[in-house]
Amino acid sequence: MTRKLVLASNNAGKLKEFNELLATVDFSAHPQGEFGVPEAEEPFFTFVENALAKARHASRLTGLPALADDSGVCVNALGGAPGVFSARYAGEPKSDARNNEKLVAELAKHEDKSAYYYCVLVFVRHADDPQPVIADGRWNGVMMPEPRGEGGFGYDPYFHVPELGKRAAELSKEEKNRLSHRGQALRALVEKLK
Repeated sequence: MTRKLVLASNNAGKLKEFNELLATVDFSAHPQGEFGVPEAEEPFFTFVENALAKARHASRLTGLPALADDSGVCVNALGGAPGVFSARYAGEPKSDARNNEKLVAELAKHEDKSAYYYCVLVFVRHADDPQPVIADGRWNGVMMPEPRGEGGFGYDPYFHVPELGKRAAELSKEEKNRLSHRGQALRALVEKLK
């Protein structure tokens, strides 16, 4: 019997990607908007604390098990920035164009352009679950000063994948899911849930 869980997101792409793998452990994810759950605050400085806060928030308001992720790009020369602030690196309102512009300007001062995408997934059985299931994934690359590719979102046009000689925005959906930080974290989470 398939069990329902709430995904602490309304991102349709994420929902589809998550459901493909969650089906193997008899879960079906439903976006929090389906239950009228507003976005949770993300006040923390670590990915795991933000993901846990989002999962507990969604579970508390629905009474269902919940899954949340927090992810971003971390640039080594910038001490891990933008990190948890990736979506709002250039301030409010959120803007991929302004975020990328700021990152390219910051990186121009540095020789080291190495970076990685990082993702943490947190699954809670209930809002006060004392043992959340946590999985993470890391995808190494290099930030480039000019964009390439039409796919993906966020920093993908600037995130170069050396082993493929392509930007994340140039990869097929299948390639990206296989390699990405989120794909890695999701596969690790599914193994733990088994």
